[in-house]
Amino acid sequence: MNPFEMVVAIIAITAIASVLRAKYGVVRRDKGEDVIQRGPDPDTERLRAEVRALKERVAVLERLATDGSTALEREFEKLRDRD
Repeated sequence: MNPFEMVVAIIAITAIASVLRAKYGVVRRDKGEDVIQRGPDPDTERLRAEVRALKERVAVLERLATDGSTALEREFEKLRDRD
């Protein structure tokens, strides 16, 4: 192995190690390395819940639109009676 190949290998190993450290949340501190646990972001959880609710609403609307006119009219009447 010539010196050029050795330098390229060292740089590649260092780059791969830094990518793995970033992926697993290892942070370099003054005297060593610490692992930071990344918990679920509350904003992300709120958005997921909102998307889930919107998907349910779309499913209901799709069901109403594809059931037929009489079923659609009955559903509208139920909604009007409820208010």
